[in-house]
Amino acid sequence: MEDLVTALNDIIWSPALIVLCLGAGLYFSLRTRFMQVRGFREMIRLMLNGQSSQAGVSSFQALAMSLSGRVGIGNIAGVATAIAAGGPGAVFWMWIMAFLGASTAYVEATLAQIYKEKDDQGKYRGGPAYYIEKGLGLKWYAWIFAFVTIIATGFLLPGVQANGIAQSMTIAWDIPPQVTAAFVVVALGFIIFGGVKRIARFAELVVPFMALAYMLVALVVMLLSWDRVPEMISLVFRSAFGLHAGFGAMLGLAVEWGVKRGIYSNEAGQGTSPHAAAAAEVEHPAQQGYVQAFSVYVDTLLVCSATAFMILSTGMYNVAGPDGTMLVNALPGVEAGATFAQSAVESVLPGYGAGFVALALLFFAFTTIVAYYYMAETNIAYINRKVHRPWLTYALRLAILAAVTFGAVRTAGAAWALGDIGVGLMAWLNIIAILILQRPALRALKDYETRRKSGREVGFDPLALGIRGAGFWERRHAGDDDLDPVVDAAAHGRIDPPDPGSPNGR
Repeated sequence: MEDLVTALNDIIWSPALIVLCLGAGLYFSLRTRFMQVRGFREMIRLMLNGQSSQAGVSSFQALAMSLSGRVGIGNIAGVATAIAAGGPGAVFWMWIMAFLGASTAYVEATLAQIYKEKDDQGKYRGGPAYYIEKGLGLKWYAWIFAFVTIIATGFLLPGVQANGIAQSMTIAWDIPPQVTAAFVVVALGFIIFGGVKRIARFAELVVPFMALAYMLVALVVMLLSWDRVPEMISLVFRSAFGLHAGFGAMLGLAVEWGVKRGIYSNEAGQGTSPHAAAAAEVEHPAQQGYVQAFSVYVDTLLVCSATAFMILSTGMYNVAGPDGTMLVNALPGVEAGATFAQSAVESVLPGYGAGFVALALLFFAFTTIVAYYYMAETNIAYINRKVHRPWLTYALRLAILAAVTFGAVRTAGAAWALGDIGVGLMAWLNIIAILILQRPALRALKDYETRRKSGREVGFDPLALGIRGAGFWERRHAGDDDLDPVVDAAAHGRIDPPDPGSPNGR
């Protein structure tokens, strides 16, 4: 079974996917004229503004929900595995993936807003399945993505997070994985049975606090190891381009693992963050695109970098060469993962490091599991639009609780392999879709920038921009966004959802 999982993982994460992820990020950066640089001030402004409504959450809540999915075990254990398999240079390529991926995050989030709709309970729903059907007119493709996302976020990915929590708790306080699994399942059940509003409020409170606390401790660790910081920074850059004598043969692995773990962490292009982006209450779709681009920076350039700097500045890591020879073996016999970060903090703050990282990972990974549930639930809602099947939601809740229990007690290697399969499948499907369906997001960006520059009222008229299938925004522009009769009828099986064809001028 493990051989089959490994073989499937190697096929999905072939060099073609690495090239696709980097290439898409570079392409969208050029097409948006590097909006991730030009729009940085606007990102900050929009993040702090915005109101929630009965139908949707505020921009900040949507950002927190996205970060709760992005900031997880990938920011601690994922960084460690990237360094162990790709050398210190992998950190640089994680940064590159974040910089380029911010433009990808803009495109997918804006598309999610353009093609969002209200469900039969009056809540905003959206994501890749929605914009694939409405924008591309490919319902079969949308259903494939929805099915893959339910499997990935409902079954495969939660196990990775639960496994990281259980392992860190065992290392810090010798708590059996079964006890950790029981605690996480009870807490998760309370959250997921409360609905999207409870998820948003939970993420809004927990995510900023945990990220700030983690970065503060990382800063303390770096200050206490200040004499090693200049050499650490030099090591990252020299290793990234194969210029370091010890890591010169690992250039390809540095790129591969930097991109692989970069996507796992910040999820740019994976198709997960658009689900939260669609739930935001905004005046223009591009606004949420800006906010989601900023969340990639927070995840990788801040939180992932905090982990990398702690590990590298203290020297608490191992690196295996392409032939399996240990190039660095500071922690003999220690498997790559959260233990690297725990050992790093412990080396400068004895008696506190393992416990602090375990608590940080608990918050990081738990909020990610909650976000995964929301993503899977959104795709269940997509499947349920025509025929109402409430039992699917209850089945999902039971399944994710079972996945968390199983993931907490299985081996880390198996958990990561299954998680990588889920991430890779979603990335393939979503990046291809947004490369085809890009023009509405680019038109929205130009429209928003023009309105801001001219001082006009911010609003969105999709028909004026030649965008079809954006029924919610068409009704809002016409002054009637309180009722979505087409979606409501489709949700109860009275009519088929509209077929938008492919009129967006691709």
